Amino acid sequence: MIVSLTPQDFSKMEYTDNNGIKLFSNIIYPGEEKMLEFTVGQLHTMTPIKIPIYVNRSKNPGPTIMFSAGMHGDEINGIDIVREIISKNINKPKCGTIICIPIFNLLSFYNQARDLPDGRDLNRAFPGSNAGSLASMLANKITKEIIPNIDLIIDFHTGGDKRFNAAQIRVDPKRIELFELAQIFNAPFTVYSKNIDGTFRETCDKNGVKILLFEGGMSWDINDEITNIGIEGVKRILKHYNMLQEKHQTPNPTYTNKVIEKTSWLRTKYSGLFKTYVNVGDYVTKGQKLATCYDPYGQKEFDIVAQNNCYLINVNKNATVYSGDAVFNVSKIK
Repeated sequence: MIVSLTPQDFSKMEYTDNNGIKLFSNIIYPGEEKMLEFTVGQLHTMTPIKIPIYVNRSKNPGPTIMFSAGMHGDEINGIDIVREIISKNINKPKCGTIICIPIFNLLSFYNQARDLPDGRDLNRAFPGSNAGSLASMLANKITKEIIPNIDLIIDFHTGGDKRFNAAQIRVDPKRIELFELAQIFNAPFTVYSKNIDGTFRETCDKNGVKILLFEGGMSWDINDEITNIGIEGVKRILKHYNMLQEKHQTPNPTYTNKVIEKTSWLRTKYSGLFKTYVNVGDYVTKGQKLATCYDPYGQKEFDIVAQNNCYLINVNKNATVYSGDAVFNVSKIK
Protein backbone atom coordinates (compact mmCIF):
# COMPACT_ATOMS: atom_id res chain seq x y z
CA MET A 1 0.00 0.00 0.00
CA ILE A 2 1.31 3.44 -0.95
CA VAL A 3 1.38 5.94 1.89
CA SER A 4 0.17 9.31 0.61
CA LEU A 5 2.11 12.09 2.27
CA THR A 6 0.40 15.44 2.74
CA PRO A 7 1.75 19.02 2.79
CA GLN A 8 1.65 18.80 6.60
CA ASP A 9 4.49 16.26 6.38
CA PHE A 10 6.75 18.93 4.92
CA SER A 11 8.09 21.67 7.14
CA LYS A 12 11.78 22.06 6.37
CA MET A 13 11.81 25.20 4.22
CA GLU A 14 13.05 28.25 6.08
CA TYR A 15 10.19 30.75 5.98
CA THR A 16 10.28 34.46 6.77
CA ASP A 17 7.41 36.11 8.60
CA ASN A 18 5.72 37.08 5.32
CA ASN A 19 5.84 33.55 3.84
CA GLY A 20 8.94 34.20 1.80
CA ILE A 21 11.58 31.46 1.76
CA LYS A 22 15.28 32.14 2.22
CA LEU A 23 17.86 30.43 0.03
CA PHE A 24 21.44 31.68 -0.27
CA SER A 25 20.43 35.02 1.26
CA ASN A 26 17.68 35.43 -1.37
CA ILE A 27 14.02 35.60 -0.39
CA ILE A 28 11.50 34.06 -2.77
CA TYR A 29 7.84 34.82 -2.11
CA PRO A 30 4.74 32.75 -2.99
CA GLY A 31 4.03 32.93 -6.71
CA GLU A 32 7.56 34.04 -7.60
CA GLU A 33 10.10 32.50 -10.00
CA LYS A 34 13.80 33.20 -9.62
CA MET A 35 17.09 32.03 -11.04
CA LEU A 36 19.70 32.19 -8.30
CA GLU A 37 23.45 31.56 -8.46
CA PHE A 38 25.95 30.51 -5.85
CA THR A 39 29.69 30.78 -6.32
CA VAL A 40 31.76 27.68 -5.67
CA GLY A 41 35.24 28.77 -6.74
CA GLN A 42 37.19 30.05 -9.70
CA LEU A 43 38.74 28.79 -12.90
CA HIS A 44 42.50 29.13 -13.25
CA THR A 45 41.67 32.33 -15.20
CA MET A 46 40.09 33.62 -11.95
CA THR A 47 36.66 33.53 -13.61
CA PRO A 48 34.05 32.78 -10.91
CA ILE A 49 32.18 29.45 -11.10
CA LYS A 50 28.50 30.17 -10.47
CA ILE A 51 25.97 27.36 -10.25
CA PRO A 52 22.44 28.31 -11.43
CA ILE A 53 19.47 27.32 -9.26
CA TYR A 54 15.91 27.64 -10.61
CA VAL A 55 13.23 28.24 -7.97
CA ASN A 56 9.52 28.21 -8.82
CA ARG A 57 6.94 28.79 -6.11
CA SER A 58 3.17 28.46 -6.27
CA LYS A 59 0.93 30.79 -4.33
CA ASN A 60 -0.55 27.65 -2.77
CA PRO A 61 1.32 25.96 0.11
CA GLY A 62 2.83 22.52 -0.37
CA PRO A 63 6.04 20.50 -0.27
CA THR A 64 9.43 21.58 -1.58
CA ILE A 65 10.87 19.16 -4.12
CA MET A 66 14.28 19.45 -5.77
CA PHE A 67 15.50 17.88 -9.01
CA SER A 68 19.28 17.81 -9.37
CA ALA A 69 21.90 16.35 -11.71
CA GLY A 70 25.53 16.69 -12.72
CA MET A 71 27.05 15.55 -9.43
CA HIS A 72 29.69 14.10 -11.76
CA GLY A 73 30.70 16.27 -14.68
CA ASP A 74 30.44 13.47 -17.25
CA GLU A 75 26.88 12.36 -16.42
CA ILE A 76 25.09 14.25 -19.16
CA ASN A 77 21.85 12.26 -19.37
CA GLY A 78 20.78 13.40 -15.91
CA ILE A 79 21.50 17.00 -16.87
CA ASP A 80 19.30 16.53 -19.93
CA ILE A 81 16.41 15.30 -17.76
CA VAL A 82 16.50 18.34 -15.45
CA ARG A 83 16.93 20.64 -18.45
CA GLU A 84 13.77 19.15 -20.00
CA ILE A 85 11.87 19.61 -16.74
CA ILE A 86 12.67 23.31 -16.94
CA SER A 87 12.17 23.76 -20.69
CA LYS A 88 8.77 22.02 -20.63
CA ASN A 89 7.65 24.12 -17.63
CA ILE A 90 7.11 21.01 -15.55
CA ASN A 91 8.86 22.89 -12.74
CA LYS A 92 5.93 25.33 -12.36
CA PRO A 93 3.91 23.75 -9.53
CA LYS A 94 0.22 23.94 -8.68
CA CYS A 95 1.25 24.07 -5.04
CA GLY A 96 4.47 24.12 -3.08
CA THR A 97 7.95 24.81 -4.45
CA ILE A 98 10.12 23.18 -7.11
CA ILE A 99 13.87 23.75 -7.19
CA CYS A 100 15.97 22.62 -10.15
CA ILE A 101 19.76 22.39 -10.23
CA PRO A 102 20.74 20.98 -13.65
CA ILE A 103 24.51 20.89 -12.93
CA PHE A 104 25.79 20.51 -9.38
CA ASN A 105 29.44 20.00 -10.39
CA LEU A 106 29.84 22.79 -12.91
CA LEU A 107 33.65 22.89 -12.68
CA SER A 108 33.97 19.22 -13.69
CA PHE A 109 31.42 19.82 -16.46
CA TYR A 110 33.60 22.68 -17.74
CA ASN A 111 36.63 20.39 -17.69
CA GLN A 112 34.75 17.52 -19.35
CA ALA A 113 35.72 15.25 -16.47
CA ARG A 114 33.97 13.11 -13.88
CA ASP A 115 35.89 14.48 -10.90
CA LEU A 116 37.11 17.88 -9.80
CA PRO A 117 40.54 19.18 -10.94
CA ASP A 118 42.17 17.85 -7.77
CA GLY A 119 40.97 14.34 -8.66
CA ARG A 120 38.38 14.18 -5.88
CA ASP A 121 34.91 12.75 -6.35
CA LEU A 122 32.33 15.28 -5.16
CA ASN A 123 29.95 12.45 -4.33
CA ARG A 124 32.37 11.07 -1.75
CA ALA A 125 33.08 14.44 -0.06
CA PHE A 126 29.83 14.95 1.88
CA PRO A 127 28.99 16.49 4.30
CA GLY A 128 32.16 18.45 3.59
CA SER A 129 34.00 21.24 5.34
CA ASN A 130 34.45 24.94 4.70
CA ALA A 131 38.19 24.51 5.34
CA GLY A 132 38.83 21.40 3.24
CA SER A 133 39.47 20.60 -0.42
CA LEU A 134 37.48 22.15 -3.26
CA ALA A 135 35.21 19.08 -3.25
CA SER A 136 34.78 19.34 0.51
CA MET A 137 33.95 23.06 0.38
CA LEU A 138 31.37 22.55 -2.38
CA ALA A 139 29.82 19.61 -0.51
CA ASN A 140 29.71 21.71 2.66
CA LYS A 141 27.89 24.55 0.90
CA ILE A 142 25.31 22.12 -0.50
CA THR A 143 24.89 20.48 2.92
CA LYS A 144 24.50 23.74 4.84
CA GLU A 145 22.63 25.94 2.37
CA ILE A 146 20.47 23.60 0.27
CA ILE A 147 19.70 20.29 1.99
CA PRO A 148 17.97 21.78 5.11
CA ASN A 149 15.44 23.55 2.88
CA ILE A 150 14.21 20.53 0.92
CA ASP A 151 11.55 17.87 1.64
CA LEU A 152 12.20 15.48 -1.25
CA ILE A 153 15.12 15.26 -3.70
CA ILE A 154 15.39 13.27 -6.91
CA ASP A 155 19.05 13.18 -7.93
CA PHE A 156 19.82 12.00 -11.47
CA HIS A 157 22.93 9.95 -12.34
CA THR A 158 24.22 7.72 -15.15
CA GLY A 159 26.50 4.72 -15.40
CA GLY A 160 30.27 5.13 -15.62
CA ASP A 161 32.42 5.36 -18.73
CA LYS A 162 30.89 3.17 -21.45
CA ARG A 163 28.81 1.26 -18.88
CA PHE A 164 25.12 1.69 -19.59
CA ASN A 165 22.75 1.52 -16.63
CA ALA A 166 19.15 0.41 -17.00
CA ALA A 167 16.76 3.12 -15.81
CA GLN A 168 16.32 2.53 -12.10
CA ILE A 169 15.59 4.11 -8.74
CA ARG A 170 17.98 3.09 -5.95
CA VAL A 171 16.69 3.05 -2.38
CA ASP A 172 17.95 1.86 0.97
CA PRO A 173 16.05 -1.38 1.73
CA LYS A 174 15.37 -0.14 5.28
CA ARG A 175 13.52 2.96 4.08
CA ILE A 176 9.98 1.80 3.32
CA GLU A 177 8.72 5.30 2.57
CA LEU A 178 11.39 5.69 -0.12
CA PHE A 179 10.45 2.35 -1.62
CA GLU A 180 6.84 3.57 -1.85
CA LEU A 181 7.95 6.77 -3.60
CA ALA A 182 10.09 4.68 -5.96
CA GLN A 183 6.96 2.73 -6.91
CA ILE A 184 5.18 6.00 -7.66
CA PHE A 185 8.11 7.14 -9.84
CA ASN A 186 7.85 3.71 -11.50
CA ALA A 187 11.13 3.31 -13.35
CA PRO A 188 11.69 -0.07 -15.04
CA PHE A 189 13.71 -1.20 -11.99
CA THR A 190 13.77 -0.45 -8.28
CA VAL A 191 17.13 -1.55 -6.89
CA TYR A 192 17.89 -2.02 -3.20
CA SER A 193 21.14 -0.20 -2.50
CA LYS A 194 22.57 0.79 0.87
CA ASN A 195 23.87 4.29 1.41
CA ILE A 196 27.60 4.80 0.86
CA ASP A 197 29.72 6.88 3.22
CA GLY A 198 30.44 10.39 1.98
CA THR A 199 27.66 10.51 -0.60
CA PHE A 200 25.00 13.13 -1.14
CA ARG A 201 22.36 10.46 -0.56
CA GLU A 202 23.78 9.46 2.82
CA THR A 203 24.01 13.09 3.97
CA CYS A 204 20.41 13.78 2.93
CA ASP A 205 19.28 10.68 4.82
CA LYS A 206 21.15 11.71 7.97
CA ASN A 207 19.50 15.13 7.78
CA GLY A 208 16.02 13.64 7.47
CA VAL A 209 15.56 14.58 3.81
CA LYS A 210 13.90 12.03 1.53
CA ILE A 211 15.95 11.29 -1.58
CA LEU A 212 15.51 9.04 -4.61
CA LEU A 213 18.63 8.25 -6.65
CA PHE A 214 17.90 7.77 -10.35
CA GLU A 215 20.40 5.89 -12.51
CA GLY A 216 20.10 5.56 -16.26
CA GLY A 217 22.30 5.64 -19.36
CA MET A 218 26.04 6.11 -19.48
CA SER A 219 28.54 8.95 -19.27
CA TRP A 220 29.00 11.40 -22.15
CA ASP A 221 25.79 10.20 -23.77
CA ILE A 222 22.21 11.40 -24.08
CA ASN A 223 19.67 8.63 -24.56
CA ASP A 224 16.14 9.80 -25.36
CA GLU A 225 14.52 6.73 -23.78
CA ILE A 226 16.34 7.34 -20.49
CA THR A 227 15.43 11.03 -20.58
CA ASN A 228 11.75 10.24 -21.20
CA ILE A 229 11.63 7.68 -18.37
CA GLY A 230 13.11 10.28 -16.03
CA ILE A 231 10.65 12.99 -17.06
CA GLU A 232 7.61 10.72 -16.81
CA GLY A 233 8.70 9.55 -13.36
CA VAL A 234 9.05 13.16 -12.21
CA LYS A 235 5.55 13.92 -13.44
CA ARG A 236 4.12 10.95 -11.54
CA ILE A 237 5.80 12.14 -8.34
CA LEU A 238 4.48 15.68 -8.81
CA LYS A 239 1.00 14.39 -9.59
CA HIS A 240 1.07 12.33 -6.38
CA TYR A 241 1.57 15.56 -4.40
CA ASN A 242 -0.97 17.51 -6.49
CA MET A 243 1.86 19.72 -7.80
CA LEU A 244 1.59 18.85 -11.50
CA GLN A 245 -0.25 21.25 -13.78
CA GLU A 246 -3.21 19.67 -15.60
CA LYS A 247 -1.69 20.35 -19.04
CA HIS A 248 1.03 17.78 -18.38
CA GLN A 249 -0.09 14.23 -19.13
CA THR A 250 1.14 11.15 -17.26
CA PRO A 251 0.58 8.15 -19.58
CA ASN A 252 0.93 4.66 -18.19
CA PRO A 253 4.40 3.17 -18.81
CA THR A 254 4.85 0.38 -21.33
CA TYR A 255 6.86 -1.69 -18.81
CA THR A 256 6.35 -3.25 -15.39
CA ASN A 257 8.54 -2.18 -12.50
CA LYS A 258 10.84 -4.94 -11.26
CA VAL A 259 12.21 -4.92 -7.70
CA ILE A 260 15.84 -6.03 -7.50
CA GLU A 261 17.12 -7.07 -4.09
CA LYS A 262 20.72 -7.89 -5.02
CA THR A 263 23.07 -7.42 -7.95
CA SER A 264 26.53 -8.76 -8.79
CA TRP A 265 29.10 -8.17 -11.51
CA LEU A 266 29.90 -10.71 -14.19
CA ARG A 267 33.56 -10.29 -15.21
CA THR A 268 35.46 -11.41 -18.26
CA LYS A 269 38.34 -13.84 -17.84
CA TYR A 270 39.91 -12.68 -21.09
CA SER A 271 41.29 -9.55 -22.74
CA GLY A 272 40.49 -8.52 -26.28
CA LEU A 273 37.77 -7.05 -28.47
CA PHE A 274 34.30 -7.22 -26.95
CA LYS A 275 30.97 -7.77 -28.70
CA THR A 276 27.61 -8.05 -26.89
CA TYR A 277 24.43 -9.77 -28.13
CA VAL A 278 22.00 -8.48 -25.50
CA ASN A 279 20.65 -5.15 -24.31
CA VAL A 280 20.52 -3.50 -20.93
CA GLY A 281 17.30 -4.39 -19.12
CA ASP A 282 16.98 -7.75 -20.87
CA TYR A 283 15.93 -10.86 -18.97
CA VAL A 284 18.35 -13.67 -19.81
CA THR A 285 18.44 -17.35 -18.90
CA LYS A 286 21.22 -19.52 -17.50
CA GLY A 287 23.66 -20.54 -20.23
CA GLN A 288 22.52 -17.85 -22.69
CA LYS A 289 25.37 -16.29 -24.67
CA LEU A 290 25.74 -12.66 -23.68
CA ALA A 291 28.94 -11.60 -25.41
CA THR A 292 32.11 -12.75 -27.13
CA CYS A 293 35.66 -11.71 -26.28
CA TYR A 294 38.12 -12.31 -29.12
CA ASP A 295 41.63 -11.39 -30.17
CA PRO A 296 42.10 -8.84 -32.98
CA TYR A 297 44.01 -11.33 -35.13
CA GLY A 298 41.22 -13.84 -35.77
CA GLN A 299 42.76 -16.70 -33.80
CA LYS A 300 40.76 -17.00 -30.53
CA GLU A 301 37.21 -16.42 -29.35
CA PHE A 302 35.69 -16.84 -25.89
CA ASP A 303 31.96 -16.70 -25.14
CA ILE A 304 30.56 -15.10 -21.99
CA VAL A 305 27.34 -16.75 -20.83
CA ALA A 306 24.77 -16.03 -18.12
CA GLN A 307 25.45 -17.91 -14.91
CA ASN A 308 21.79 -17.82 -13.85
CA ASN A 309 18.42 -16.42 -14.88
CA CYS A 310 18.65 -12.68 -14.35
CA TYR A 311 18.03 -9.15 -15.55
CA LEU A 312 20.89 -7.14 -17.02
CA ILE A 313 21.09 -3.96 -14.95
CA ASN A 314 24.28 -2.68 -16.56
CA VAL A 315 26.01 -3.54 -19.83
CA ASN A 316 29.61 -2.64 -20.69
CA LYS A 317 29.63 -0.80 -24.03
CA ASN A 318 33.41 -0.72 -24.42
CA ALA A 319 34.72 -2.26 -27.64
CA THR A 320 37.82 -3.57 -25.83
CA VAL A 321 38.17 -5.19 -22.40
CA TYR A 322 40.87 -6.54 -20.12
CA SER A 323 40.79 -9.70 -18.05
CA GLY A 324 38.86 -8.99 -14.85
CA ASP A 325 36.80 -6.14 -16.30
CA ALA A 326 33.18 -5.94 -15.16
CA VAL A 327 31.04 -6.45 -18.25
CA PHE A 328 27.51 -7.13 -16.95
CA ASN A 329 25.75 -6.20 -13.72
CA VAL A 330 23.17 -8.92 -13.14
CA SER A 331 20.28 -9.19 -10.75
CA LYS A 332 18.33 -11.38 -8.44
CA ILE A 333 14.64 -10.50 -8.68
CA LYS A 334 12.30 -10.31 -5.70
